[in-house]
Amino acid sequence: MLIHCASTDDPYATVEVRNPNGREGLFTVRVSFKDEHGFTMIDTSDQVSVSAKDKATLRVPVASAGRVDEIDHCEVNPRATADR
Repeated sequence: MLIHCASTDDPYATVEVRNPNGREGLFTVRVSFKDEHGFTMIDTSDQVSVSAKDKATLRVPVASAGRVDEIDHCEVNPRATADR
């Protein structure tokens, strides 16, 4: 779930990841940074470890800090991929 999209003051998307499973998992989170027309400027991903039946917050950096002022909104894949 997206908590905060990147801005010039804070060039990170903040995402909350919930783990409904009965064991700890490593999850890959995918974030798309989009311009005002909906064009995907940057697609990126990051990983976070989440304890069983818990949640974690992840800050995903904009890969190209020079383009942060062009970002209008962020989209997060609603299902993080469990890697282990």
